[in-house]
Amino acid sequence: MLDERFVTALHVEALRREELHAEREPHVLFQASTIGALLHGAYDGDATFAQLAEHGDLGLGTLNGLDGEMIALDGRFYRADVDGGIGEIQPSARTPFAVLVWFAPQVELSVDEPMAHDELVAMLDSALPDGTVACALRIDGDFELIRARSVPRQHPPYLPLGEVISDQHVFDLPDMDGTIVGFRFPDYSEGIEVSGYHLHFISADRTRGGHVLACRPRRARVRIDPSTDLHVELPPGVDLAAPALSREAHEALDRVEHSG
Repeated sequence: MLDERFVTALHVEALRREELHAEREPHVLFQASTIGALLHGAYDGDATFAQLAEHGDLGLGTLNGLDGEMIALDGRFYRADVDGGIGEIQPSARTPFAVLVWFAPQVELSVDEPMAHDELVAMLDSALPDGTVACALRIDGDFELIRARSVPRQHPPYLPLGEVISDQHVFDLPDMDGTIVGFRFPDYSEGIEVSGYHLHFISADRTRGGHVLACRPRRARVRIDPSTDLHVELPPGVDLAAPALSREAHEALDRVEHSG
């Protein structure tokens, strides 16, 4: 069942399409479907990117058929293909999973010297205001390295995501100016969201990007938007009253998000 700690700490509201209202509310996360549904092979969603654009200007996700990694930045939607090439997404394209926010940062800090990925994560954690459960973030800067991945487009009958990830393409993007967008959720949100940091990257010239496995910033501007509400749009057949992920599903999700 939906973890009571998550509901208590972050107002979670499950909505169907007819209940959605496009309001520019700051600090409110909007999500299409759940990571648990994606993990089990629900790769065809009914939300278009035109509809997503009504609910935020910064975010990440994927496209139907797992056709690339999605990056939403400054109100525009981009797709990183299996080799890290970038193209703009048509409004009529659809997504099985996405998270968006009207980005209104409350915390800002800077990276003034090179640091490892783990050091960056520790700095982000230490900068979060007390009581922060979830947040959106944007990191603009000069990166010594982005280690990224994407997966090939899938075709029915769909395999579970834990099996698909064995065909992922991992690639290094050295000496990159660009932007990392992402979200942080608590461990007990797993099944609804990706726990920990979920990050995607796009280069400043909008030619390269992907799902971030690790990064090494040299200098960067970091902005964080702590969030208080999560509105989840549930497609037919998907609900929040699902059992916790099994150990196998948890391990599969860890491979999906962090292996490389």
